[in-house]
Amino acid sequence: MGETFAEKILAKYSGEKKLVSGKIVTVKPDHLLTHDNTAPLIQKIEPELEEYGIYSKSLPVIVLDHVIPAVSEKTANNHKIIREFVKNYEIEHFFDVGYGVCHQIMVEKGLALPGKLILGSDSHTCSYGAIGAFSSGIDRTEAAALMLTGETWLKVPDSIRMTLENKLRPGVTAKDVVLHIIGDISASGANYCSVEFHGNIKQFSVEERFTIANMGVEMGAKNAFFPVDEVTKKYLSSIGIPPSKYSAIQPDDDALYSKELKYNLSVIAPVVALPHNVDNVKKVTEVVGLEIHQFLIGTCTNGRLSDFRIAARILKGKKVHPNVRLLILPSSRQVYLDALKEGIIDILVEAGGIILPPGCGPCLGAHQGVLAPKERCLSTANRNFKGRMGCKDAEIYLASPATVAASAIHGKITDPRKGGTLNEDLEIW
Repeated sequence: MGETFAEKILAKYSGEKKLVSGKIVTVKPDHLLTHDNTAPLIQKIEPELEEYGIYSKSLPVIVLDHVIPAVSEKTANNHKIIREFVKNYEIEHFFDVGYGVCHQIMVEKGLALPGKLILGSDSHTCSYGAIGAFSSGIDRTEAAALMLTGETWLKVPDSIRMTLENKLRPGVTAKDVVLHIIGDISASGANYCSVEFHGNIKQFSVEERFTIANMGVEMGAKNAFFPVDEVTKKYLSSIGIPPSKYSAIQPDDDALYSKELKYNLSVIAPVVALPHNVDNVKKVTEVVGLEIHQFLIGTCTNGRLSDFRIAARILKGKKVHPNVRLLILPSSRQVYLDALKEGIIDILVEAGGIILPPGCGPCLGAHQGVLAPKERCLSTANRNFKGRMGCKDAEIYLASPATVAASAIHGKITDPRKGGTLNEDLEIW
């Protein structure tokens, strides 16, 4: 019997010949990702750091992205603590305020690569499966110990094979696909599983795969994985990483999975996740006309250039409804610069969009774009939990960049497809 991706890669990193799901292994990951939470993390182990130092200067990757620029004296002091730590311990991979969201930076800077094992003190570390890495979130205590010792333990997860068949119809995006899947299997449907995506995946760019893998944790997955193919290799080459710099690990054709699911992409429609759970998914046609107060396009889920291209195609020559706000949140400085060069930012600003600094900000309700009681936000982010955007009496709805952009014009949830209920003049598809 063959092996799944998770079994193969964890065998490699644990030094075992062959693994089965459920086995506990000790591993030494290539990188440990932390962000603004580095400050409380290193404060947990201050005495140990002073006595032993860190395991490796190249192991940590620290990105300041959650509350940037600093919103308070407390935040500013946390950032100061982190900068001093980076200087004192000569951390090699540090990205200060303005570089972008940690997950985007990991891929952009070539720190996440096929066949690598990466752990991070952020739940959406699972994003790097988009390029064939095993990446997963761990808690701060585990991260602190890992920083000191260079190793931690993992349980080999069960694996779920998801086969994506046929092609998406115009107006339907990768975000609709992953929300549809989460709505189908539930927010706990893949608990502590390695989810592998197979089938007709060549239609998805790396950016679209990133969107799907990013939300793996929203179905409970330990990691989400796309096999490395020509799409992956072409993307990595475009950012200066030749095939000689990585060694992909692929699952065997005869691997044994705990569950196998198939999805016909041609029947998937634009969807919206309603409050207060990501798996509370409805077709957009079921909620068309619902009044929205704030719109957000961006975050680590949908803040990349292809997302803003879609939004710009919809918003070009149009205006955001006068009674709403449209926030634009690039996932990185590079995305921001590329969007500027293409004239995308001009289009979005002329339509009424408000550009925020590359980072997390409103996604977690920490900074900029906090909602007021009884307000609704339609967002391309990955979570819509109660209080997520800073107010427990507000509502968050999740959708694709196309749905958010089309809806911002009307101030109401709108079907983004040509002939949509409120958007019959939309002809970008």
